[in-house]
Amino acid sequence: MYYQKLRALSAGACLAIGLVGGGAFADSGHGSDTPNAPIRADGHAPIGVMGDHLHKKGEVMLSYRFMRMEMDGNRIGTSSVSPETIVTTVPNRFFGLPMQPPTLRVVPTDMTMDMHMFGIMYAPSDRVTLMGMVPYISKSMNHLTFAGPVGTTVLGGFKTETEGLGDIKVSALIGVYDTQTNNTRHRVHLNLGISLPTGSITETGRILTPMGGQPVVRLPYSMQLGSGTYDLLPGITYAGGSGYFGWGAQARGVIRLGSNDEGYSLGDEAAVTAWVSYQPRPSISFSGRIEARSLGKIDGIDPMIVGPVQTADPDNYGGETVTLFAGMNSVVQRGALRGHRFALEAGVPIYRDLNGPQLETDWVVTAGWQYAF
Repeated sequence: MYYQKLRALSAGACLAIGLVGGGAFADSGHGSDTPNAPIRADGHAPIGVMGDHLHKKGEVMLSYRFMRMEMDGNRIGTSSVSPETIVTTVPNRFFGLPMQPPTLRVVPTDMTMDMHMFGIMYAPSDRVTLMGMVPYISKSMNHLTFAGPVGTTVLGGFKTETEGLGDIKVSALIGVYDTQTNNTRHRVHLNLGISLPTGSITETGRILTPMGGQPVVRLPYSMQLGSGTYDLLPGITYAGGSGYFGWGAQARGVIRLGSNDEGYSLGDEAAVTAWVSYQPRPSISFSGRIEARSLGKIDGIDPMIVGPVQTADPDNYGGETVTLFAGMNSVVQRGALRGHRFALEAGVPIYRDLNGPQLETDWVVTAGWQYAF
């Protein structure tokens, strides 16, 4: 199913190439050749959208994003479930191995993920912009351990943490259409990228077992820092605007290329997002955005990740989510900081159908800075 969705994205990209062509491809949102001309705040998409615009030939843009995601509580499908329900009804995939009870006995209760994303863009031509993104990730997850092989008596809690470099991404943005008529502009470009397996997939931590032991083990998939595979990142982006209003849409995918050194690959991904913005004056714009995302289960299994906890089971990953976002873009118009952009966007899920049990996202926020020269 996920490969069908990703093939649909590729077909959409090919359709765009067939339908459009020619024109100038430089991003018009960074100002103009007039030194003191206003710089439009809505020249960029909301800060949570990556690879949304092209640059003029020779232009460089530096960026920094801080993203935080908070997860609290568990869900199976579309329904929330309690830790007590999980440890009395959900089978343990590893039952039959030594010291493995019939049902799950350790339940994650909440998780925080912080990501610092450093980016650079360079345009060798008006039609092509190259982009690199380097993430630094910090994760923290709290758990409850229930005593013994059965029952709902809580033995205690523990926290696992990981931190380090994530998977570096490099992309080319290729313009296929750019036109402006009657004060309305339309731009389309392709997003062609690859993710490099630079993030660790062998992170360890100390846990609390149902029998009271505290061994150091390899942590489950959700606490690792990378995919361990080379991943294709196809996509297509449209942006338009007229007067005070801007709008746009992006379809993107993640295609995992084989299994990693530990014997598995994360699920393929397909996502579609659309946004609208209102710019009361050139220095500031406000946006609303919706994103639908589909993520597949993990294929394969790491033999070092074993335990009576939902995060150790590759089947308890992925699902369908829809998230609403509200954001703000601002750009300094004069002085020493002219051209510096600052942005903020926050989102909350409105629909979640998860291959559970798994933690459910409560909210996500992204803040960022961008500067082109």
